[in-house]
Amino acid sequence: MLLTVDCGNTNTVFAIWDGTHFLASWRCATQHQRTADEYYTWLRTLMALNKVEVAITDVIVSSTVPRVVFNLRVLCDRYFATRPLVVGKPETRLPVDVRVDAGTQVGPDRLVNTVGGYDRHGGDLIVVDFGTATTFDVVDTDGAYVGGVIAPGANLSLEALHMAAAALPHVDITQPQRVVGTNTVACMQSGVFWGYVGLIKEITARIRAERDRPMKVISTGGLAPLFQQAEVLFDAFEDDLTMHGLTVIHRYNKENA
Repeated sequence: MLLTVDCGNTNTVFAIWDGTHFLASWRCATQHQRTADEYYTWLRTLMALNKVEVAITDVIVSSTVPRVVFNLRVLCDRYFATRPLVVGKPETRLPVDVRVDAGTQVGPDRLVNTVGGYDRHGGDLIVVDFGTATTFDVVDTDGAYVGGVIAPGANLSLEALHMAAAALPHVDITQPQRVVGTNTVACMQSGVFWGYVGLIKEITARIRAERDRPMKVISTGGLAPLFQQAEVLFDAFEDDLTMHGLTVIHRYNKENA
C-alpha cells in the first residue's frame, strides 16, 4: 500500500493509495520539529479511527519545507521498513521533462502538479495552485514543465495587510455582495477577492498570449472553488491533483526501476 505525503508551507497531507483510489487522507500543520514517533502515533491513531487497517509498503514525499524530510525519512525507515521516494531528489525520476534555466530549482509541488495535470488533461495547461503562494505552472504540449508565475497567496496577502496596518483587522476571504465596501471589513474583502480574480484573469491571459496557443486552466487548492463562483476562471478544478501526481510519479519509478 502506498502512502503519499504532500508537505506544504502551511499544512501536510497524508493519503493512502491502494492502486485504484485513495482510501483516506488526513491533514496536519507543517512543523519541522515534529518527530518520526509523533508522525507515526498520529497517523496510526487516525487509521484506526477510520478503520483503515493496511500495511504501508511504499512511501512518496513531496516537500516544500526541506527540514521536515529528515523526520519523514526516519518515519519510513523505523515504522514502515522502506526508503521513501522524495520528489526533487536525483534518485526520483519524473515522467516529464523540466525545461527551465540551468541551475534553477523548481518546487517539488509544482513538478507534482505538472505530472498530475498532464496525466489527467494532456498538455498545454496552466495549473493554478492556491496555497501559501498562488502559483501558475505552465505545462507544454508534451507534458514538460516550462516555467510559471509565483504570486503571494490570498490568505498571506490578508495576513500581511493585517500585520502591517494597525487599524486593519484580520478578515476571512469571501465573495463580497458589492465591489464598493461600506465598512472596513467589506473593503478589505472586496480588495482581496476581486484583486485575485483580476490577477488570475490577467496572468492566464498573458500566458496564453505569450504561448500563442489555446491552453486549459486547471485549478487546485482550497480557495479555487471560491474564486470560480465569481466568473468562469478555470476549465476544471482538481481537489486531489497533487496526490494524484505523486501516485503517477511513484508508478513511473516502479515501472522503470
